Amino acid sequence: MVIFGVLLLTFLLIHLVPGDPVEVMLGESASMADREVLRADLGLNQSIVFQFGNYLTKLAHADFGQSIHTKTPIIELLKTRYPATLKLALVALFIGLSIGLPLGIYAALKAGQWQDLVVTLVSVRLSAMPAFWLGPMLMLIFAVWLGWLPVSGMESNTSIVLPALTLGLGLSAILTRMTRTSLLEVLNDDYIRTARAKGITESNVIIRHALRAALLPIITIVGLQMGSLLAGTVITETIFSWDGIGRLLVESIEKRDYPVTQACVLLVALSYVLVNLLTDILYRLADPRVKFAH
Repeated sequence: MVIFGVLLLTFLLIHLVPGDPVEVMLGESASMADREVLRADLGLNQSIVFQFGNYLTKLAHADFGQSIHTKTPIIELLKTRYPATLKLALVALFIGLSIGLPLGIYAALKAGQWQDLVVTLVSVRLSAMPAFWLGPMLMLIFAVWLGWLPVSGMESNTSIVLPALTLGLGLSAILTRMTRTSLLEVLNDDYIRTARAKGITESNVIIRHALRAALLPIITIVGLQMGSLLAGTVITETIFSWDGIGRLLVESIEKRDYPVTQACVLLVALSYVLVNLLTDILYRLADPRVKFAH
């Protein structure tokens, strides 16, 4: 139902947006007869209800159709672009977890001290930096001034570093604050004091007992952020010329390429649904009590 709702709303909104793909393809100087011929060839002369029904029928047969502009099968475009977005999302998630979890644990253990204040201030600053500002700043520092990394594109293996950092740093800021808050809620519980009284090392108390109990809200944040990353990372991919789903979505909207736009949004919706399902599964693995929740 969620996916169907997304499809319906996207279809209606795309057709309500000003602009005609026929004019984009032929130009304003084209004759009315040429426009009508192309519109009929693309099926745009049919009613919206008929077009939507035809679109659903094709989806039922796993047919995404063709791009209006390039005549390329949309499934081939998705196969080319989605792996790039998936790769970028996974690297960004790795960066976010590698920075956010240790800093969050450290801040919780130093709660109320100057170290906690520094970590909190840094995480707040990072979370307040939008991608359209942080990305160009990283590009300016590491690509233009220092010359260590490529400015944009996907030509080399190091091209992923700057866009992944742009996404990963923002994610790490959110994870740092969530990890700190969740740990502080459980560090003073009775079972934590009991574990310490039994002589268990502090690292085992934190990792095996406290952190596991604090994982549910952290998993929630990771799931939501991963869903956002797989949704296309539109701004970051555009800034760094990363040929993923986000950039393909922007290009299709600019060209009024309805079938490609709808396919991209469908893939985004599927990604969100699958990530939410995976999050629910991780809930049960992290806390067996969730199995009995209603």
